[in-house]
Amino acid sequence: MKWKEILIRYGELSLKGRNRNQFVRKLKKNIQDAMTDLQTVRLRAERDRMFLLADSEKDMNEAIERLSHIFGIQSFSPVAMCDADLDAIKQKALEVIGTEDTAGKTFKVEIKRADKTFPYVTGELQQAIGGHVLHHFPELTVQMKKPDILLHVDIRKEGAFLTSKVYKGAGGMPVGSNGHSLLMLSGGIDSPVAGYLLMKRGVSIDAIHFASPPYTSELAKRKVMDLTEKLCSFGAPVRLHIIPFTELQQAIVQQVPNNLSMTTTRRMMLQIADQVREQIGALAIVTGESLGQVASQTLDSLTAINEVTATPILRPLIAMDKLEIIELSEQIGTYDISIRPYEDCCTIFTPSNPKTKPKLEKVHHYESFFDFQPLIEYAVNNREVIEVWKEQEKDEFEDLL
Repeated sequence: MKWKEILIRYGELSLKGRNRNQFVRKLKKNIQDAMTDLQTVRLRAERDRMFLLADSEKDMNEAIERLSHIFGIQSFSPVAMCDADLDAIKQKALEVIGTEDTAGKTFKVEIKRADKTFPYVTGELQQAIGGHVLHHFPELTVQMKKPDILLHVDIRKEGAFLTSKVYKGAGGMPVGSNGHSLLMLSGGIDSPVAGYLLMKRGVSIDAIHFASPPYTSELAKRKVMDLTEKLCSFGAPVRLHIIPFTELQQAIVQQVPNNLSMTTTRRMMLQIADQVREQIGALAIVTGESLGQVASQTLDSLTAINEVTATPILRPLIAMDKLEIIELSEQIGTYDISIRPYEDCCTIFTPSNPKTKPKLEKVHHYESFFDFQPLIEYAVNNREVIEVWKEQEKDEFEDLL
């Protein structure tokens, strides 16, 4: 039997009451965006679940892979549908079990009777369907706790839905259902994980990256583009803003003492990010900072850096240690990209002995000797904006390397 239909369960969305339809519409759009190039795929949304249909086996397999990354989905299953008739259900159960390796395995029949008018109670259905399966698959044995094969039978007015496979979804909320923010994406391990966690809570993001050519290379840029693409796989497009940061960074190194240059660099980045945020209509700025991980992430440093803006700064990793962040980056597939050996602008100009408790009055004092605003405006106005790129665009970029 070839699966042609996938049942998608909403999970947390089911708790949204009157606002549920808004979340479901956003999830449906995100799924449609993720499946754009799959020609035979179509969607049908209902109150508490959604169905994805695919006429091509190849599209079905690809859809299963993509659905596991889309936020807002609790779980999903390839399903077989038949009439809400006991004989039809028994026959379809054989087809579903036939997709499994049954040799020496245990199984159980689980019934959900959403249609209470169906003329059999749950126990009767379990016995009838289970007995029919055992008659045709004598190598199976019944086991009520943790069976190898769990046959789900969901009986509704429109028909019966059967499956033996349940795939775990990404959980969370549909991206875009909880506002828009700007992610400061460095190219390291932490910031992509921060973006992932905000997207999981329904926040759509743009990403901003600071490049300092010739100190940073085209390969470093490609690394950040690959991280952006990985974030896109979680259910929504992500625009990437590349900031020309060389002149401003050189001015900081020349004008500010070495031990305070990192603080000023972060302050200038935040001012640029805030202007970009305002232009794109984002509500907050997201960073990958973790408290105490490096000199610029102490409470004193963060206070001095935050002083340049009243915009909310979201730091989802603030209480996580490095090993926890690395583990999560491996799980979401960004770690191998992040560790590529191409430096970003923060690492190439790192001072040898940065202040961990910078005094704000001293930072103001040294910054007052130079007018950084024209360089900030130049960086904002001359940024490169990269939309979600297709394979074709990636190939074009590869030709430049």
